[in-house]
Amino acid sequence: MTTIGIIGAGHIGSQVARAAITAGYDIVISNSRGPETLADLVADLGPKARAATPTEAAEAADFAVVTVPLKAYEAVPVEPLAGKIVIDTNNYYFERDGHIAALDNGLDTVSGMLQRHLVDSKVAKGFNHIKSDDITTDGTPAGTENRRALATASDFEEAAELVTNLYDELGFDTVNVGPLAESWRVERDQPAYVVRQNKHELIENLTKGVRATATA
Repeated sequence: MTTIGIIGAGHIGSQVARAAITAGYDIVISNSRGPETLADLVADLGPKARAATPTEAAEAADFAVVTVPLKAYEAVPVEPLAGKIVIDTNNYYFERDGHIAALDNGLDTVSGMLQRHLVDSKVAKGFNHIKSDDITTDGTPAGTENRRALATASDFEEAAELVTNLYDELGFDTVNVGPLAESWRVERDQPAYVVRQNKHELIENLTKGVRATATA
């Protein structure tokens, strides 16, 4: 059985864990405060989940989900994620993370930053533009009329394909935005961000995105 290592146990991480367990995955979930602080969550998730440190979750993972605040991304363990696909759920909130000029000026992307940190991993964007509760409530079977769609982006075809398959298992269609350099189209304040949209609507919203530009 495939094991997902989840690094970050907040709203998105815990809901991805719930949905993935329902789909048959095993989960190793972690946070920055220690496995003992996750006892209640793991009890709620059931026998297919266990708590661990971030390094242990990364080591156990067949693939990983990184869902930590952007300001903490450099604390994500590098070596145990080498060669693995890593789904990045993160968004840039300058109110929380502090201003990052390269993001403010449209010169970088959130997931591009994580990819450079995890130099030997294969990062894909995922789950960053959906409210956490919707992850476990909005999924519907393939072929459902008006099925909700989510986006992914990656510099690696196999990483985007994994996210596409996972989305489908959890009840969502997929739109592949392309490389990580294009993942800004689904980040905060863009038309495709945190709205319910089917595949056609998501494609349209992605084209409406307007990127921040460098200041003089």
